[in-house]
Amino acid sequence: MKPPIFVRTLTAAERQHLQAGLRSADAFTLRRCQILLASASGQTPPLIARNLGCTSPSVRNALHAFHAEGLDCLKQKSSRPKSARPVLDAVFDDSLRDLLHRSPRTCGKRRSTWTLDLVAEVCAERGWTPRRLSSEAIRQAIQRLGVSWRRAKHWITSPDPAYARKKKPATA
Repeated sequence: MKPPIFVRTLTAAERQHLQAGLRSADAFTLRRCQILLASASGQTPPLIARNLGCTSPSVRNALHAFHAEGLDCLKQKSSRPKSARPVLDAVFDDSLRDLLHRSPRTCGKRRSTWTLDLVAEVCAERGWTPRRLSSEAIRQAIQRLGVSWRRAKHWITSPDPAYARKKKPATA
């Protein structure tokens, strides 16, 4: 069994800063100050967790953060993943634009117009994405191209040579 961890001996300036943090309006800073001061008084992580109504791992995380960062651990960091990026990379922008300009039937699909789910299916089949994406992810990728989805659905035209003549009365 590992021995319990405690915060290192606090300097007078650190202790004063932590006690001032007890009056903070920010709940994260307040909780971290409570944890660090309780550990400095000799309380173990499970006891601190029980007294503050949190978990032992969160107490240990606070202690490890203090050892690594000092008083900077009192400021809450971003919870956004550092590697967040679109799953459908910008590398495939030209390919996606080209795909939307063709009929789904050229990809072996039974429809003549694209749906977001159909685009997601074709992107996964072609290996552009590691898995089938949601329609929202595809919508965002199309938006990144600067194209409205409403327009993208109607880019497809018939291969019939008389298509323009036939369509003109319907759209006029």
